[in-house]
Amino acid sequence: MYYIGVDLGTSSVKLLLMDGEGNIAKIVTREYPLYFPKTGWAEQNPEDWYLALIDGIKELTNDCDKTLIDGISFSGQMHGMVILDKEDKVIRPAILWNDGRTQEECDYLNNEIGRDKLTDYTANIALTGFTAPKILWVKNNEPDNFKKINKLMLPKDYIAYKLTGVHCTDVSDASGMLLFDVKNKAWSSEMLDICQLELEQMPKIYESYQVVGTITKEIASILGLPDTVKVIAGGGDQAVAAVGTGTVGEGKCNISLGTSGVVFVSTDKFTVDKDNSLHAFCHADGSYHLMGVMLSAAASNKWWMDDIVGTNDYNKEQEKIKNLGQNKVYFLPYLMGERTPHNNPNARGTFIGMTMDTSREDMTQAVLEGVAFALRDSFEIVKSLGVLVDRVRINGGGAKSSLWCKIVANVLNVKVDKINSVEGPAFGAAILAAVGCGHFTSVEEACDKLIKVTHTIEQDPELVDLYNSKYEVFKELYPTLKDMFAKML
Repeated sequence: MYYIGVDLGTSSVKLLLMDGEGNIAKIVTREYPLYFPKTGWAEQNPEDWYLALIDGIKELTNDCDKTLIDGISFSGQMHGMVILDKEDKVIRPAILWNDGRTQEECDYLNNEIGRDKLTDYTANIALTGFTAPKILWVKNNEPDNFKKINKLMLPKDYIAYKLTGVHCTDVSDASGMLLFDVKNKAWSSEMLDICQLELEQMPKIYESYQVVGTITKEIASILGLPDTVKVIAGGGDQAVAAVGTGTVGEGKCNISLGTSGVVFVSTDKFTVDKDNSLHAFCHADGSYHLMGVMLSAAASNKWWMDDIVGTNDYNKEQEKIKNLGQNKVYFLPYLMGERTPHNNPNARGTFIGMTMDTSREDMTQAVLEGVAFALRDSFEIVKSLGVLVDRVRINGGGAKSSLWCKIVANVLNVKVDKINSVEGPAFGAAILAAVGCGHFTSVEEACDKLIKVTHTIEQDPELVDLYNSKYEVFKELYPTLKDMFAKML
């Protein structure tokens, strides 16, 4: 049998065809527009997602036995707001995760409703990317549209609806809406009241690996597929990406060195840190996860290499770095502000500690180390909650650098595993489809069978000690400079 994994991203949709042994038969990508109506706003037309999906599935399946396609599931960009009227027509363009128009609504939620209440209701506090502030923005700025809302959906769930006619969501994606009681896996009645929403306006909740329906006869006819193809709920992109790296089960950790940096820890127990520095969400495997996000990880290195050093030969620059743990230069990787743990859009990238003998290699090394130290900020919060992590899996563009992986291993004092899977969210979605169709009994079983460690980077005790000393300096830099950042605006 075959399983389709769909990764509905911000700029494109990636579709992957996987057989029951985890072999990838084909991958197809389709792009779609992203609109910026005003500075700081970001929107998309949900119909563009649907058309790209349909076109992509046709190509993905054009040379395989379509009768063998058993199920389809999704990874989706999180937090985006799709609102439908009574005829299930889209009322207005979707407001995306990276849209910043809702600062006033976030201030209202965090300061007037209160962070403690939000944490009690949803396990999280308000951020501009979340869905609840978007609903309040529509209520405050587009009251006619607000009155038309019959269903509130997330991006991937709109696609699931178009395929099945079912209004659904999953626990991992719903966790990022600030409308969901994460601990009890149910809609928060208090948050619905605050946003003046009715329970009937919310989609039905599923676990990420559960079947929500089958494709409609109309969709089956359009795609040339049997109408028995199951549609599985899927999940938010980070949770499904974690499935794609095998980060399921108690204490499993994945670090993403992508444009942003993510520390993702799977845990069997619901846990919230006292400062809400980490996201506390449901996981796509049926459990929970903690997630810390830094905004400029591999983006910091790309900026330094491309725009400042003026080279695209990253490996050549890194070959010159020899004395790990002995660098006197520090770099704060806050080029786009920072989320975890500082939640400060005013934070700025900073080099400090240069002298007349500072070299280009020192500054390149400082960038790599600065990102690793910032990841450790999230890692330290995880450890403070009693979650034991002694090894991590690593992915993303930055993970191609053996030097950077070695730095991460020693800064965090963990073993770093490389794995046989590089496709992340789309592969994770295909795994969820296979689980939902009964090919595997659980997400954990599927990951154990399909995802293997190919290489492990061990930490060096001497380097660990050196980096522990350097981290003690690093973690004092932000609080020292915090007030200065605000003055730079």
